[in-house]
Amino acid sequence: MTLPHDAPTAVELLTAVREWMERDLFPIIDGRLQFHTRVAMNILDLVGREIELGPEQEKEHLATLAELRMNSDSELAAAIRGGSFDSELGRLLEVLRPSIENKLKVSNPRYLRD
Repeated sequence: MTLPHDAPTAVELLTAVREWMERDLFPIIDGRLQFHTRVAMNILDLVGREIELGPEQEKEHLATLAELRMNSDSELAAAIRGGSFDSELGRLLEVLRPSIENKLKVSNPRYLRD
């Protein structure tokens, strides 16, 4: 929860809406509407994870960019395309792996399960 906001938190509100959709709405609909409801539920989950994990992940990603001597993702992408990291691809992948895993923790954490 962020000041000055009181309970429930944004994540709690998202969770409540998602639970209502799953418990009360999803069982009484079918077909296309059920598919779109499932998509909406997944979006609510994703937004909740981004709210919870995003601030710390942003700090970590900025530290990663700084370690690579880059100021932004665009600059990093241009440097990669331009061949600046060709001689150290192993190191680049090692440094970027936590950022990639963080993206998956928000977008779809199931991809990280063994």
